[in-house]
Amino acid sequence: MTPSDDAARRRAERAWVREHHPDRGGDPAVFAAGLAALRAGRSPDAPAARSAGARVTVVRARGPRAWLRRLLGPRRRTPPRTLR
Repeated sequence: MTPSDDAARRRAERAWVREHHPDRGGDPAVFAAGLAALRAGRSPDAPAARSAGARVTVVRARGPRAWLRRLLGPRRRTPPRTLR
């Protein structure tokens, strides 16, 4: 990809974001779907790969190893809240 192609793609993406941003009157659901498409390298106006009613199956590890991994694994830490 040449620098001019990259610049043209970025201009098009920024124009799409300006047009569809919820703060500027766009639909939040359309904006979120388009932003996810842009981050995945697809066109934001292209139809989604799966329909809105499609089911997603999440497979989680089971057994003692998975339990230990969840128990002893890294945790998300949030800073302490200060009340004033």
